[in-house]
Amino acid sequence: MPEQVKLAFQAAVAEACRFVGQTAPNPAVGCVLLSAEGQVLSLAAHHKAGQLHAERLACEQARAAGVLHRVHTAVVTLEPCNHTGRTPPCTEALLETPVKTIWIGCADPNPRVAGGGAARLVQAGRTVQWLEHAPNGAALFTLCRTLLAPFVQKTVHGRPWLTVKQALNSAGTMVPPTGQTTFTTPDSLIFAHKLRRATDGIVTGTGTVQADLPSFTVRHVTDHPNRRRLLVVCGQAAHVPQAWHAKVEQQFDVLLCPDAAMLPSLLASTDALWLMVEAGPTLLATLKAQNLWDDWLSIRQNAAGVDHFSVSTRHDVTPLALFPEWARCTQEQTCFPE
Repeated sequence: MPEQVKLAFQAAVAEACRFVGQTAPNPAVGCVLLSAEGQVLSLAAHHKAGQLHAERLACEQARAAGVLHRVHTAVVTLEPCNHTGRTPPCTEALLETPVKTIWIGCADPNPRVAGGGAARLVQAGRTVQWLEHAPNGAALFTLCRTLLAPFVQKTVHGRPWLTVKQALNSAGTMVPPTGQTTFTTPDSLIFAHKLRRATDGIVTGTGTVQADLPSFTVRHVTDHPNRRRLLVVCGQAAHVPQAWHAKVEQQFDVLLCPDAAMLPSLLASTDALWLMVEAGPTLLATLKAQNLWDDWLSIRQNAAGVDHFSVSTRHDVTPLALFPEWARCTQEQTCFPE
């Protein structure tokens, strides 16, 4: 894989990451168009459902800049679609350019369409290169899979990716000091709100609602504009304060789940790709018993007030690795479900 293509993949993933948390039900995808000399002509990502996909947006930007005729190589994190949905096929957008080679990060995980985009491009006489098969592409292939992980989870397994975030004090409990709603450091708080921004909603329990009356909004970092998320509350409706319910409904689509056994089917019925669990020990114990989680982020504060991040995961990739804070995370265990 040429160095320019490697750099293009890194740029495409970084651009796509800017919009993680607002593309559902579509995946976050990035695309770079290069000249024959390796110059970046256009960099784009899919912003949200109903808007242009990354490849078509990159082509439109190149056309507007007057450089479309110079396109030689396309680098895209996900196999271009070859079907018409809310927008036309991305394969056709690429074929409207003089592109010679298309580098693809990951195949489409949908078994009904996987390989169709690549086949269309090859049929039209273009060369398709798969990142997975590049001798020096392993790290970038993992990065593309990391970006795509929530979409793969929803497409293949039928439910959103679930990240549990659990904060523990030096005594190993989740109870903050009297008069406070948290005990973690400002840096940890910013990380938590980055996660809220990147996810499509929150799963919580009535115990947390009654104890904290949480807003679950994104603060401390800039949120996606006009973003309305999902809020799933596990427990009985009678245990949900009406005033709190009315307030959060202004910003969330609220769903009540009276029985945790119903949670997988309830989540499957939504457009969400990635949800964060912010709940107390009762719901967390239930999710753990049901293996209803994908990665488990623990923020443990020691007696000196220093936070330590650790992650358990049930997969070989996790979207948590997209964040700079991942470098601070200790991986506690990896358990791959049968």
